[in-house]
Amino acid sequence: MKWLNPFFWLDDKVSPRWRGVYTLFKKELLRFWRVAFQTIASPILTALLYLLIFSHVLESHVKVYDQVSYTAFLVPGLMMMSLLQNAFANSSSSLIQSKVMGNIVFLLLTPINTLQFFVAFLAASMIRGLLVGLSIYLVAWCFVSVPTVYPGWIIAFALLGSALLGTFGIIAGIWADKFDQMAAFQNFVIMPLTFLSGVFYSIHSLPPFWQAVSQLNPFFYMIDGFRYGFFGHGDVSPWLSLAVVGSFLLALAWLCLKMLKSGYKLRS
Repeated sequence: MKWLNPFFWLDDKVSPRWRGVYTLFKKELLRFWRVAFQTIASPILTALLYLLIFSHVLESHVKVYDQVSYTAFLVPGLMMMSLLQNAFANSSSSLIQSKVMGNIVFLLLTPINTLQFFVAFLAASMIRGLLVGLSIYLVAWCFVSVPTVYPGWIIAFALLGSALLGTFGIIAGIWADKFDQMAAFQNFVIMPLTFLSGVFYSIHSLPPFWQAVSQLNPFFYMIDGFRYGFFGHGDVSPWLSLAVVGSFLLALAWLCLKMLKSGYKLRS
């Protein structure tokens, strides 16, 4: 049953020095891969339903960029929204489950350092988010043609966005003590920030006050920079978006490493 372990070809190639971090990384990958209907297929279906419904209702009423249909405009936003939510869900759900079930102690006893622990969780979260985003693009491509004007920007923001939310998920998983707290984090922080970041609209269609408020939302820069890579148009400069997203990623990574190193809510 090799399809349950798509990384079997790597098992014999990892050096002993990296065996620990690879094992944790592989464990995190298999955790979501073995429930792929829930972790991969379900967000793809949800994004496609958004695409079908919003494009059917608004296609003939909304025009954001010249020569770009509203349906095509939606695709990058839905890809990035799903990518961010799934990168966050992977690391946060794994840590809170380990804490509640009490098996986090077995992870903390392993001979890997704080940075390796962080890298293993982060890499698995990024792969899940990127896999969902890419799958949405491939399925949406059957319905609408979406150009890729600057592939470099697309890859850069996909990697940064998945890394940022994967890191955010680790922090949330460390902080939360109960599933209820984690659900509140997801429903009252992650969900509103993604929905109000320009997934379904350009912020230029908003009144000036709400445009200013939108620019305080870091999720807006991830989606706008990502969309710029597809169409060559954005609400702000992609360099500004890159600076904002990169700064948030560095700040969160520093905070996350500090929390892991101190053992905050993990070793007590």
